Amino acid sequence: MTNEAIILAGGYGNKFEPLVGDTPKSMILINGKPFLEYQLNYLDHWGINHVIIAVGYKADLIKKYFKNQYKSIQLEYVDCEESLGSGGALKKAMQKVNALAVFVLNGETLFDVSLRRLFNFKRSKETDIAIAIHFVPEAAECGSVKIDSDARIIKFNEKADQYAEEYIYGGISCIGTRYFLNKDTPKEFSMGSDFIEKYYGSDSMYGFKCYSYFIDIRTTENLKKAQNEFKSLPY
Repeated sequence: MTNEAIILAGGYGNKFEPLVGDTPKSMILINGKPFLEYQLNYLDHWGINHVIIAVGYKADLIKKYFKNQYKSIQLEYVDCEESLGSGGALKKAMQKVNALAVFVLNGETLFDVSLRRLFNFKRSKETDIAIAIHFVPEAAECGSVKIDSDARIIKFNEKADQYAEEYIYGGISCIGTRYFLNKDTPKEFSMGSDFIEKYYGSDSMYGFKCYSYFIDIRTTENLKKAQNEFKSLPY
C-alpha cells in the first residue's frame, strides 16, 4: 500500500464567520482540536507517513501549528494562494509524491474508509482513479456518483440532487501519480467538473462503496454535529 497522501486544505471558513471568525476551514476547532488534526490522526492510524498539505488562506497558521512532523508523519506544504482550483492545487502537490499512487483527501470531509481496502480495490481494478463513495438517503453538497455492476463510474454530477438517494463522493480517492501528472490540464481547474466529469467516460475510474462514518463540515449544522460525533472517533 502507498504510504503517501495529499490533503487539499486551502479553503477558508467565511461561511462560519459568526462561529469561528476568519479561521481557515481546516483549522476550525472541534472539541479543542483543528479539523485537520483529526484527518492526520486518521492517516497515521493507517500507516501513512508522508503527507503533502495544499494550503492557501492563512497558510502560516497551519504551518506554525503542525510544523514539519506530526506523530509519525512527515509533513510538506504546497502554497496555493493563487487561484488554482481543487485540480490545480492537487497537481501542484502531486509533484512532491514519490509513490506510484497517492491517497487524496478533501480538506472539508472525514470519511472512515479502510485505506488498505481502497488501495487493493484500485489495484484489482487496474484503474487510474478509485473514488470512495458513500450512500446517503438525502445527498448533501457533494458530487453524486453512479457506477455499473463492475463498479466503473458511468455518471458523475458535481452537485447531487439533495432530495434523492445517492452515492456521493466521500472526499477520499486513490490516484495514479503518473496518470494525473501526465494529463494535459489547464493551470486552474476543478477536480469535479473539469476532470472527473470530463474523463470518466474515456478513462478508467471506479467507485469504491463504503458505509462507514462520514461527515462534511461545509454546513453549520454538520459543524455542530461533529462536536458530539468526534468524541467517539477511534483516532
